[in-house]
Amino acid sequence: MRHFLRPLFDRVVVKELEPDRIRQSGLLVPAGTHEPPPQHGIVLAIGPGLDWWEGAGIGMPVKPGDHVVFPASAGAWVEVDEERLLVCRVGELLGVLDEVPDEVPA
Repeated sequence: MRHFLRPLFDRVVVKELEPDRIRQSGLLVPAGTHEPPPQHGIVLAIGPGLDWWEGAGIGMPVKPGDHVVFPASAGAWVEVDEERLLVCRVGELLGVLDEVPDEVPA
């Protein structure tokens, strides 16, 4: 039987993606020696959000499938069906990675 982790309140479930240390130019970027760099992953599930002031509520700013960036210290890591997942509050996410089309030369 396979399991699905359903987050509660304003939490999200994120699957970490391997950092891309080789740039398009072919340059290999070594891991930092100081503070761990922000990590990125894909949102697998979101909670219903917070419902304050009798239904005014605050909508979740991310959705499943979004690629997000989060600090190494975010949330808690859990293992579900031998898969390592991050469960954190949506406020701990640093941002969403959106694809921007390349500029077409004039």
